Amino acid sequence: MTIVVRFLNPDASLLLEVEAAVGSRLLDVAQAHGLPLEGTCEGAMACSTCHVILSRADFQRLPQPTAHEEDMLDFTTHVGPTSRLSCQIWLEEGLGVLEVALPEGHADMRGR
Repeated sequence: MTIVVRFLNPDASLLLEVEAAVGSRLLDVAQAHGLPLEGTCEGAMACSTCHVILSRADFQRLPQPTAHEEDMLDFTTHVGPTSRLSCQIWLEEGLGVLEVALPEGHADMRGR
């Protein structure tokens, strides 16, 4: 079973659409397709370099962020009410399609 993930540019135009396996972590899916989500802490929730913005509908369909995740989002820019860390989003059965936007001003410090 797969989930369709639509990665969007900050202006909401389509950047890339991929199919990802149920149980995959969103950060890993993005990195496997060359998208500029750094994930400096490798998913340990010790940074905010994998910040993404979800649609309001998709944000509500996912489990709520933990207090620790919300604290980590305080360390990044362009945070909005539907911001999440992609290292904390696991693609669960039944999601169907998930739209994920890269935030404005996003930079990948790995130099890609």
